[in-house]
Amino acid sequence: MGQGQQERVATSLAAAVGEEVGAFLAPVDAELERRYPGDPGTRQPVHTVYVPGEDFAADTPRVWGDRALTLLDDHAPDAAAFAAALGLEPALAEDVHDRVRAKLEREPVEDLRVDFEDGYGGRTDAEEDEHAARAARLIAAGHARGAGRPPAGNGTPAPYAGIRMKCLEAAVRDRGIRTLDIFLTGLMAAGRLPDGLLLTLPKVTYPEQVTAMVRLLEAFEKEHGLPPGRIGFEIQIETSQSILAADGTATVARMIDAAGGRATGLHYGTFDYSACLGVSAAHQASDHPAADHAKAVMQVAAAGTGVRVSDGSTNVLPVGPREQVHAAWRLHYGLTRRALARAYYQGWDMHPGHLPTRYAAVFAFYREGCARAAARLARYADRAGGDVMDEPATAKALAGYLLRGLDCGALDPAEAAGPAGLTRADLEHFAGPRRGDLTASAR
Repeated sequence: MGQGQQERVATSLAAAVGEEVGAFLAPVDAELERRYPGDPGTRQPVHTVYVPGEDFAADTPRVWGDRALTLLDDHAPDAAAFAAALGLEPALAEDVHDRVRAKLEREPVEDLRVDFEDGYGGRTDAEEDEHAARAARLIAAGHARGAGRPPAGNGTPAPYAGIRMKCLEAAVRDRGIRTLDIFLTGLMAAGRLPDGLLLTLPKVTYPEQVTAMVRLLEAFEKEHGLPPGRIGFEIQIETSQSILAADGTATVARMIDAAGGRATGLHYGTFDYSACLGVSAAHQASDHPAADHAKAVMQVAAAGTGVRVSDGSTNVLPVGPREQVHAAWRLHYGLTRRALARAYYQGWDMHPGHLPTRYAAVFAFYREGCARAAARLARYADRAGGDVMDEPATAKALAGYLLRGLDCGALDPAEAAGPAGLTRADLEHFAGPRRGDLTASAR
């Protein structure tokens, strides 16, 4: 055979067969594209802070950060004390402690939810109207100043913010709709809907309630000339019916579908869900087997859809004498590390004292694995060998891990770049492919 010539490879199937198969699977291709678009590739906050509607103020994130710093100074003034309190690896302690302090000074709250549901006191309609309108004004002003950049005298706005309205059950439906309307209308009156807007619909039990929320948002968008689908929302999973329907199907999967592409997250409600199952108060926690089951179902239902899963919270507060504060810190740190290992990259924080351990757990999680992840990704990018044979899907996970570390401040760009000097654009390239693209890239 002459140079440049290739041996002819024999086949048996006519081209028409492949065309027929393609036509047959075309509806499936379209369905995969619709239902499983993949992760949006945007930043996911590491936590959501809930603040009652009556307590929310322009400086709330800054107040939380200052209270967290005071607690840190009082009960873990240096890296050694912080490491001893949490059981943190000594090699990580200095850097984690410094980064936690810097985070609390620069961006203490990543995601803030003004609460008009369980955390909201018994208020009159006039008071709730006022608080909803105020929340809109303050959030709009914060985003206008630029989230994350400390403005003069008014605190540090959270990059993401919004409200948790009342649910759409009959008893509180009208009030929930009105609060949502007042809040969104107030944002529009201030100029536009901010990019970091997040809404939470609580106590969802039936997919029809999700459909109703979609209809409300569609009507609002039409009224204000907004593009269809502009407003998304989180679905809070707090009832047994939201996990398993009466017919035995996974309700949460049907809820994602009912949202029509508007669902941005599934947030687990630790205490409502546990109580719904009859778990006694002493054992209501995010590491209870019932919680693990619910979150596992949520995780599988959300996989590939672009909907992100958030863990719940702990109600054990770091208050009182040092021994009590340290015990609460260790509990929160351990629960956060446990959630991260299970790929729940977000959770709730209910008290300023939870911020030091939230960030300590998150920073330690990313810093202790950064060098190995960057090296593995570099070997994959160079097609070099190593002690682990990684596939495209693993490269996607490695890049996602490094990007999340960058987004929250756990890692610096040079650390995430690794030995290959990978840029953020490189990491986003590896993190971005969907399932079919991964298969193609492996050939």
